[in-house]
Amino acid sequence: MAVLSSGGQILVVNAGSTSLKLNLVAVDESSVAAGSLADVDPAAIAGVAHRVVHGGARFSAPVVIDDEVEQVLSALTELAPLHNGPALSTIREARRVLPGVPHVAVFDTAFHATIPGVAATYALASRFREQHGIRRFGFHGLSVQWAAEQVPVPRLVVCHLGGGCSITAVRDGRSVDTTMGFTPLEGVPMATRSGSIDPGALLYLLRQGVSLDELEQSLEHESGLLGLSGISGNVEQLEASAEPAAHAALEVFAYRIAAAVAAMAAALDGLDALVFTGGIGEHSARVRRAVCARLGFLGVESGALDSSVRVVVLRSREDVVAARAARELLSA
Repeated sequence: MAVLSSGGQILVVNAGSTSLKLNLVAVDESSVAAGSLADVDPAAIAGVAHRVVHGGARFSAPVVIDDEVEQVLSALTELAPLHNGPALSTIREARRVLPGVPHVAVFDTAFHATIPGVAATYALASRFREQHGIRRFGFHGLSVQWAAEQVPVPRLVVCHLGGGCSITAVRDGRSVDTTMGFTPLEGVPMATRSGSIDPGALLYLLRQGVSLDELEQSLEHESGLLGLSGISGNVEQLEASAEPAAHAALEVFAYRIAAAVAAMAAALDGLDALVFTGGIGEHSARVRRAVCARLGFLGVESGALDSSVRVVVLRSREDVVAARAARELLSA
């Protein structure tokens, strides 16, 4: 088994669908960005932590990457093609460029392993659930874990709003329900992903001659805020636009998020704090206000000092959570 060398930084690799983020995280959890894998001095790092979005049923905890693990990750790519595909490519390249240090896969799904069966189970025939492993996995786990650590209240809802968006219920630091499911397509609308849709509508489109590839392309890349507005999936651009469709898209977006927060509050039997994180969650005051305006019945009052529910805007530190997980595994 790979062993953590004394001291040294952890290189955290976060390969998204359109970007690659590299951060060197020190023992004190301070971090600096790295330009590329080629810029990293192997002698200065104790290990590499790779964020992997979907761990499937096989991985519910961090794991040292070897050839066998890499093969299993390859088989999981179909579950989250926008994310696991780039992550796997980067894992292969990083293992080639940095062969002398241990590489660890840290999974976004792992934090949600505590979701109870009542929330994880889909009302499908047992042959689909059992033979194909169809269940709710949940995503953005590294971000939600960080939020739960920073806002340690009994009943917390975390809104991770970025290119992908999910709403999670956290009770006493443990995930108990979340909007994303078997794949990162379920839940609230996202930048270009649809979020939840009546499956009957998808069957109808297939029967009308829409091909499976065309439908997948549209659900992943042409829907969400982009599909609603016909302008952009970027919230900043939509907020700056005078087009009615841009305003309407943001209204739908905020409505769906607020409805999801209310559902998560039901899973928690109430609400003590609401966290907004991710690029949109951190930077769009307009979206935050629109969401909170619909949640007054839960005690949410954005900006009010006497609000019975704390509203917190938080920078996500997935790099710190991933580095910490890798250190713990390699030190065990």
